[in-house]
Amino acid sequence: MLSNLFENGTESARVAWSRLPHSDEGELDGAGLLSTATSDRNGVESLDYEVIENYAYREEQAQRGKLFVIYNAGVKWFFALLIGIGTGLAAVFINISVENFAGWKFALIFNIIQKSYLAGCLIYILINLALVFSSVYIITQFAPAAAGSGIPEIKGYLNGVDVPGILLFRTLIGKIFGSIGSVGGGLALGKEGPLVHTGACIASLLGQGGSTKYHLSSRWLQGFKSDRDRRDLVTCGCAAGVAAAFRAPVGGVLFALEEVTSWWRSQLMWRVFFTSAIVAVVVRVAMGWCKSGNCGHFGSGGFIIWDISDGQEDYSFEELLPMALIGVIGGLLGALFNQLTTYVTRWRRNYLHKKGNRVKIYEACLISVLTSVISFGLPLLRNCTPCPDSDPGFEIECPRAPGMDGNYVNFYCSKDKEYNDLATIFFNTQDDAIRNLFSAKTIHEFSARSLLTFLVMFYTLAVVTFGTAVPAGQFVPGIMIGSTYGRLVGIFTVNHYKKLNIEEGTYALLGAASFLGGSMRMTVSLCVIMVEITNNLKFLPLIMLVLLISKAVGDVFNEGLYDEQARLKGIPLLESRPKYEMRKRTAREACGNQKVLSLPRVVKVADVVSILRSNEHNGFPVIDHTRNGERLVIGLMLRSHLLVLLDSKIDFQHSPLPCHSPGGSRAIRPNFSEFAKPVSSKGISIDDIYLSSDDLEMYIDLAPFLNPSPYVVPEDMSLTKVYNLFRQLGLRHLFVVPRASRVMGVITRKDLLIEEETENSATMELQSTSVRGQRHERRRSTAENGGDLERPLLNGLLVQHQR
Repeated sequence: MLSNLFENGTESARVAWSRLPHSDEGELDGAGLLSTATSDRNGVESLDYEVIENYAYREEQAQRGKLFVIYNAGVKWFFALLIGIGTGLAAVFINISVENFAGWKFALIFNIIQKSYLAGCLIYILINLALVFSSVYIITQFAPAAAGSGIPEIKGYLNGVDVPGILLFRTLIGKIFGSIGSVGGGLALGKEGPLVHTGACIASLLGQGGSTKYHLSSRWLQGFKSDRDRRDLVTCGCAAGVAAAFRAPVGGVLFALEEVTSWWRSQLMWRVFFTSAIVAVVVRVAMGWCKSGNCGHFGSGGFIIWDISDGQEDYSFEELLPMALIGVIGGLLGALFNQLTTYVTRWRRNYLHKKGNRVKIYEACLISVLTSVISFGLPLLRNCTPCPDSDPGFEIECPRAPGMDGNYVNFYCSKDKEYNDLATIFFNTQDDAIRNLFSAKTIHEFSARSLLTFLVMFYTLAVVTFGTAVPAGQFVPGIMIGSTYGRLVGIFTVNHYKKLNIEEGTYALLGAASFLGGSMRMTVSLCVIMVEITNNLKFLPLIMLVLLISKAVGDVFNEGLYDEQARLKGIPLLESRPKYEMRKRTAREACGNQKVLSLPRVVKVADVVSILRSNEHNGFPVIDHTRNGERLVIGLMLRSHLLVLLDSKIDFQHSPLPCHSPGGSRAIRPNFSEFAKPVSSKGISIDDIYLSSDDLEMYIDLAPFLNPSPYVVPEDMSLTKVYNLFRQLGLRHLFVVPRASRVMGVITRKDLLIEEETENSATMELQSTSVRGQRHERRRSTAENGGDLERPLLNGLLVQHQR
């Protein structure tokens, strides 16, 4: 949706900035200030990743020494440790709970069906219904922001967009317990996406010292209150979530780098890597403790790791053609999955979910019943298959003992030495079903008819289930779908080439990678994750091949799954590359004929209140006048900072004249930490502040609190360069100004190498082009103008406003 601030731009500019929030243009009021009104349609608000170098910030930095820098770095590493431990423990709790619910459920059902299949079917449906109902009830009544995977919201947060409620304590609780109910209830979804959101919530809560609403907070932990620091912590949490979900620490680091973050630096890389390593240690210790029988039904099906190191040893050149075909199929089915989920989600949001929470509960329960009936009923329609002749070294039991995980499930079979291949993947947990599909030395375990039946039904269930009001991830369902058609291709390959060294499980692995690549459009991180969870490095070139093909095919049709879902949810993501049309437009054309709402340096409290009530803009340029009467832009004032000043009332003054010094004469001023808003909330609003009639007649000098050095661009700069600057610096506001009348100097690489300047000044080959000879003249002219440097007048303002 295009902001009316850009309504006079061309169509290409509209496409480029179509995701910026909405605002309405206003008229000048009697005080000479522009009055605007904006619409807040979905509560999306931008984050302030830019450092506001106002007087309070500089005063705080001046009081800090080298010891504080060392302490601050140590605290960040300590927080990385806590994030890793917390996310690992949360993952352990979710996995143990899901495995125990599934273990109890299948053990009970296998015992009941020995007497009556109808009774077993009813009990199976009721157990799944109860688990799903608990999940959807928690989400609808307690934590609405915990629905879905949470990855689009976290990706938006790290892109600079704050969706209210996504990082709250109740969201964390709803994500954990909701995932247990939805995954344990047998729905066609996974817990891996929600674990990423869980890690982000844990990181954010630790960064703000806990939850004050639920009296679970500690002042000692409240060390990071800026959006920049919280962004780094949330990035660590995302990587920790992937590392815990897949037991893939390196894959977690690469996932955070490739998929969710928009800004990255080497210092953050080390902390993210350390966090993922801590998660791996925590999970490993927990699994060792569970192997001794302390975790109930938690066994080999617990944390995802499908060891196929004993699978196919090598591959021939002839196999590259069917493997490339798997990549093409993955790209087509992945793109189709994204398109279908987009249609279903849009219909669900526009029609079904508008009818209230009760309809959401009915919908999830209906899908649960449908999934249970299909997973229990379809295997009954399939004839059983005799167990294969076991070799002396064959360790897989056939048929499987009732209630135990593994291959060859005996389900509705009349003879003891028979198994139901469709039940082996349908009437099972998803982790165990994938392990069965990946398994080696199980040629001809699954028939092509059973695999095709499962592919069609599970694909349909995954499309329908995605978007319901429960925590839902798409990693494991995607692996299920891909491994099914991959195994199908493997069956045809074995039959065609008649080679004994070809394993169907190898093709199942490649199919899983291809579908995830075709749907999520990840390459490097997904490749490493697949290698880590299969413990087989020999297939790395093949995984790379199918990922490249599937991503290339999928990109022809639509964008990745998370980008599509973010667009549906109204999250205005700024992608890594600007649109091609932006090259033909300038910053001035993007601004159109907008009128900029500005504030004087000393402003009356009543005028501030009127401005804040009449619009929802989050940044205002501040204008001052020189002794010659010239108007100068002296900085940018944030809405949140104005609200803090109005709420504290400390800096109110009777005189309409500016203070003589930046600090003023008052000994008490709001410190820099007081300007930070609470995480994932809007903080105070103008309606929360009480001001008396005497207060409204007071004045505020904004100079000590504004950002004196906002980023500016010339009006004829191309929109492509503006876009790159805006995104790469993580800006919220960007001034557009006329061409400057003169150059004060030119900064080159030499001017930025401060530490080496004294040592290498004589031998430095890079020459500065600054006009140093004009410094004396510039200083003299500055003194004649009353001490104010000449600045161009503000012409436009590119603002990422709150909707």
